[in-house]
Amino acid sequence: MKKSAFVLLFFVLLGNPNLVLAQAEPEQIKVDENKFQDFFYESLKQKAIENYDKAIVALEHCLKLEPQNATVHFELGKNYLASKQYKLAYTYFEQASQIDPTNKWFFVGMYDVNYATKDYEKAIYTINKLIPFDPKFKEDLTSLYMNTGQFDKALALINELNETTGKSDRRESYKLQILSQGKYQNAEIVNLNEQILKNPKVESNYISLIYLYSKNNEVDKVLETARKLEIEIPTSEWAQVSLFKHHLENKDGVKAVNAMNIILASSKIDAKIKHRVLNEFLVFTIANPQYDTDLEKAIRYFDNDTEVNVNLEIGKFYHARKQWDKAIVYYEKANQKSTVADLETNLLLLQAYTETKQFAIVAQKATDLVDVFPAQPQFYYYAGLGYNQLSQFKKAKDILEMGMDYVVEDVPLEVNFNIQLGEAYNGLGDSKKKDLYFSKANQLLKK
Repeated sequence: MKKSAFVLLFFVLLGNPNLVLAQAEPEQIKVDENKFQDFFYESLKQKAIENYDKAIVALEHCLKLEPQNATVHFELGKNYLASKQYKLAYTYFEQASQIDPTNKWFFVGMYDVNYATKDYEKAIYTINKLIPFDPKFKEDLTSLYMNTGQFDKALALINELNETTGKSDRRESYKLQILSQGKYQNAEIVNLNEQILKNPKVESNYISLIYLYSKNNEVDKVLETARKLEIEIPTSEWAQVSLFKHHLENKDGVKAVNAMNIILASSKIDAKIKHRVLNEFLVFTIANPQYDTDLEKAIRYFDNDTEVNVNLEIGKFYHARKQWDKAIVYYEKANQKSTVADLETNLLLLQAYTETKQFAIVAQKATDLVDVFPAQPQFYYYAGLGYNQLSQFKKAKDILEMGMDYVVEDVPLEVNFNIQLGEAYNGLGDSKKKDLYFSKANQLLKK
C-alpha cells in the first residue's frame, strides 16, 4: 500500500461565523485575527524545522481562538503523527473530518495513522470514506482485505477491478494466493465463466479456467473449455487440445500429429493434459501402426518428467494387450532412463521376455537382479525358470532353493517355485525329489 499525501493548506478567516463573538468590539476581533495568524505561521515555521512540540503549542493557542477550525485540527494531527503520537494524531484528524467531511485530506491523515500502526481493520473503515473521493483507493482496499484475511471480499474486488480497470501484476499475485485455497475456487470458476460469456475473445480467461479445472482433476471440463477456446480463438495453443481430439475422431493422423506436437512442446499446457493426449495417440497407433515413429518422437517430450515414467506406462499398455515385443522395447527404455533399478519395471520385463521365450535373457537378467534385490523371491524364480528352460538344471536348483527362503504368504509364487524345483530335479535325474516338489505344488493348489 504505497501512499503519498500532498496537503494544500487553505485558510480563510474572514467571513467565518466562528470568529464572530457575541458583543465583541471590532478592535478585539482584529486583535484575535492577528494573534491567530501569528500562532498559525509560528506552527508552520516550527514544523518545517521538525520542532513538533513547539508547533503543537502554537496550534493549541490557535485552537483556543478557533476551536472549530478544521485546518488547525488537521495541522495538530500532522504534528502528532510526525512525532509518532499516533493516538492523538488520529483524534485530531478525525475531529477535522467531523468538522468538514468534504475534505479528503483529513481522511488521508486518519489512513496514515492506520497504516503506521498497522491497524488494518480500522484502515478499511477509513479507506471506504476515501473511495467516494477517488476510486483508485480501491487498490488499497484490496491489499487491506488481503492483510486481514478477508479473501472472499478481496477476490470479489479483484474481479471488479480487473473488469473495470484491467489486470495488474499485484492483483494477479493476490488472486493466485487466494485460489491456492480450494474453498475459493468455485467462486472464481463462476466468475471466469461469466467473463468468457461477456468477453469471448479474451484468451486469459479460458486459460485461468482450464488451470482451475485441471487442478481439480476435472479433465472433461478442461477439454470442454478448450473446445470453446478453439471456436473463439483457433490460433491458441490450448485450442490445439480440442483440435487434436477432433482430428483423431476424423482419423486424420497427420493433423493429429501436428496438433499433438504443438501441445507437447507448449509451456502453457498442463502436464496432465499432455499425458492424456499421449495416451489417446497411443490408442490411435494400435489401429494405425504407421504412426509408431511419431509416437516415439512424442515420448521424448517426457524424458525429463520426474512424476511419471512414461516409458514404463507405455510398456504396461502394450503388456496388457499382450504385445510383448513392444512392451519389452519400452521397459528397456524405462530402465535406461532410470538411475536405479526399478522393481516393478524389471518384474514386468522378465515376464515379457518369458512370454517371448527368450530364456537366456531371462536367466541372465534375473540372476543379476538377485544381487540388486537379494530379498525379492520373484527374481530367484525367474532365474530358476530360465535355467530350467536352458537345461542348466544344477543352476536352476541352487538358485530356486536359495529363493524359497524368501517366499512368505504368497501361495501362487510358492506353487511356481515347487514346480520349477520339480523340473530341476527331474532334469538332474532325482525322481524322488521331483515327485516331492510336484506333490507339494499339488497340495498348495488344493488349498
